[in-house]
Amino acid sequence: MRDVVEIGLGKTAQRGYHLDDIAIVPSRRTRDVDDVSTSWQLDAYQFAIPCVGHPSDATMSPASAVRLGQLGGLGVLNVEGLWTRYENPTKILEELAGLGEDARATKRLQEVYAEPIRPDLIAERVRELRAGGGTVAVRVSPQHTLALAPVILDAGVDILVIQGTIVSAEHVSTTDEPLNLKEFIADLDLPVVVGGCTDYKTALHLMRTGAAGVIVGIGGDDWSTTESVLGIRVPMATAIADAAAARRDYLDETGGRYVHLIADGDIQTSGDIAKALGCGADAVMLGEALSLCTEAPAGGAWWHSAASHPSLPRGAFEVAGEPLGEMERLLFGPADEPDGQLNLFGGLRRAMAKCGYRDLKEFQKVGLVLDR
Repeated sequence: MRDVVEIGLGKTAQRGYHLDDIAIVPSRRTRDVDDVSTSWQLDAYQFAIPCVGHPSDATMSPASAVRLGQLGGLGVLNVEGLWTRYENPTKILEELAGLGEDARATKRLQEVYAEPIRPDLIAERVRELRAGGGTVAVRVSPQHTLALAPVILDAGVDILVIQGTIVSAEHVSTTDEPLNLKEFIADLDLPVVVGGCTDYKTALHLMRTGAAGVIVGIGGDDWSTTESVLGIRVPMATAIADAAAARRDYLDETGGRYVHLIADGDIQTSGDIAKALGCGADAVMLGEALSLCTEAPAGGAWWHSAASHPSLPRGAFEVAGEPLGEMERLLFGPADEPDGQLNLFGGLRRAMAKCGYRDLKEFQKVGLVLDR
């Protein structure tokens, strides 16, 4: 039974828990780390590690998306980002990387993202991703899906990610033609990942649209301002567990159709990854963590996609820091600091081995404890 707290006469609130509030509890068995598998599969596409690159221009360029794919993850390029607005955004990214704390960073982000999206560049970027030889995935916002989908689909992507701060299966509008996710996905012959969502009911509704994957969370981290702007904060441990319950019920409802959960938010270290998967996620979406690799196009700076919104930005600009190393080192080590920011998936393998689990599906059964 979920804890419900009375916050005043006539108003209650459900209690939720963040990843920092929980910890993993080892069981009676341990396992050799070399016998542990971190592979997962989304539809027909197999990945060596449960890692999805957050589609921010700070982390995902065509080159860095390809590199993440080569290392076993899934890179996702934002087709509403700088790479589809400018022929060569390198100089703009270098300028953004050089902005200091006193600069009007948000205003500058709004200015550079005011350039129109070019359909010819969408096709060109997809060709670049295809030339890299891996799985091609792009992100589009719900409000631009109908307009950009023909260009994206003609370009030939493998996976389509429809992602916003909050995405629902039923968007009501009296002024615009709303996106009917169920009808849209039914007409496609490629897997679609949708999100973010924050609760059981929304996750279940998104699964009923036919989505192959659901993003859980709103990408919240220390630089997200969604709480101060909109009042929305997502306790990720609870959100993932609720979505996992929705997946279980949907599995029974459909007689076996499994929908993958991708956790997006509150994930910085290998321990965070392990706890997110232990709550029921199949993979994690990494943003700020990947901005610290040398391949990151913004040179260590970080911002969310919503940080450049023309009228209501939701995300602070993090000035560029010193890179921690190449992407391969961030993902697989070796680490020379004990803070969990390096060797992210080596840390996950070690956690799985310490708890005695062979693969990610088994690891979702790991015991958890509240200790804060």
